[in-house]
This record gives sequence, C-alpha cells and structure tokens, in this order.
Amino acid sequence: MQEPIVLTDETLDSVLMGDQPVMILVTNGDGIRGDFSSAFKKAVDDQKNIVFAQLDPTANPKAAARFDAGPRPLLIGWYCGETVVRRSRPWGSDLPLAIEQLNTYIAEVNPTAAEVDETDEAETEQPKQVVVDTKPVTVTDQTFQKEVIDYPLPVLVDYWAEWCGPCRMVAPILDKLAKEYAGKIRIAKVNVDENPGLSSTFRIQSIPTMMMLKNRTIVFSQPGALPENALRDLIEQLIKLEVPAPEPETKQ
Repeated sequence: MQEPIVLTDETLDSVLMGDQPVMILVTNGDGIRGDFSSAFKKAVDDQKNIVFAQLDPTANPKAAARFDAGPRPLLIGWYCGETVVRRSRPWGSDLPLAIEQLNTYIAEVNPTAAEVDETDEAETEQPKQVVVDTKPVTVTDQTFQKEVIDYPLPVLVDYWAEWCGPCRMVAPILDKLAKEYAGKIRIAKVNVDENPGLSSTFRIQSIPTMMMLKNRTIVFSQPGALPENALRDLIEQLIKLEVPAPEPETKQ
C-alpha cells in the first residue's frame, strides 16, 4: 500500500511547482473522520495520476499559512498554480467528488491530455457491473466508502447492535426486503459497537437507525424500529427519487 508524501515548509514549493495535480490533506491528526481516512488511503493507491500528500500545520506554519489553514482538517486540490478544490473537515463522500472536480479542471486546461487518458482507460478498463444482493450486506468503517457511498444503486443502511431488541425485530423484515428489491437497492448493516468511526461520523445516538443514500447523498435518516409497510414505502420513494450529483465547491 502506498503512502501519501509528507510535506514540510521546505518541500511544499517543490511539489506545488511540479506538473502533476496534487491532493493535500492539511491536518495534525485531530478531527479526521473515519470514513474519510479510509477513502483517502484507498485513493492514494487507486489514483495514479494525482500526487497525494499530507501536511502537519502545527509543525509547518509557513506551509499552512499558504492555504490559510486553521485547526480543522482541510483538503486541498492543486494544479498549475491554483487551488482547484477546498474542503474543510471533509467527509469520505467529499473525496471522490474532489478528485472528479480536480480531473475535470485538468481536462479543461489540458484537453489533449484528457483525450489521451480517456482513450487509454477505454482500452484497459472493463465496464463495471452492479453486484446484485439478495440479502443485507455487512459494512464496516473500512468498507463503507466502497459498499455504500460508491455503490451505484440506492442504499438503505441499518445501524444496529447485537444487544438491541428492536434491531432484532427489524432484521427479518430487512432480510425479506433485500430479497424482494434485489437489483433495485442495497440493504447494508453497520454494527455500531464494531464500527465507532461511522457511528461518530453520522452521529448515531440511538438504534436501530435507518439511513438512506442515493447518488452519494443522504436523503433520509431516522431512529426507531420502523414497521414493514413504512420501510417498504420509504424504499419505493427512494427508488423513484431524483437526486442530482452534489455540486462541486467554487474555487477559492
């Protein structure tokens, strides 16, 4: 597994002056969301055309001042002398959108290279196929980005625990609905005791909690053991719901 390069006051300019796009995480380690940490590590391995870097603002105040960075984690996308992306306290779902925004900007300022990249990808990549689930899928802090955020179909997430009586009451209903709506939605289950990062990130304070996502957007979240007819109605609404992709932030 590759690691992001570590930037300092002395090395920052040499990286920013290079001809490659750079995604910089400015943080001293405090306040990083669990889902973002997993997504960032995965992106370092997957995105070969982007340089991923990390900067400790406490130890490198001059470099931090370059981005007007405060105590909160900050994600910066940089290319050709410009800040293309800026996200404060980023979520895991923010990273793929930031990468997409950075790549879009690269294509705008360098269209010929973008055409070559698209041709290469078309020759080497196979079309992605949706995995059809007939039962709920177990999701963790580490797999949430891939199995929920990046999953192409709508997802209903059940936050539960072994000791929770109402959770056990809902479980067979979710098993039934997962089979009934196979290929239309995914039902995912998150054990809050085993995945504190997700529980903290989404502020899950009581269980069961049902959360629905579509197009990387949370469209519903409610605690309580909902009856089958209520869950079925919510799923039907989720399938029909039109959710546009989140708009990228304006360049600073």
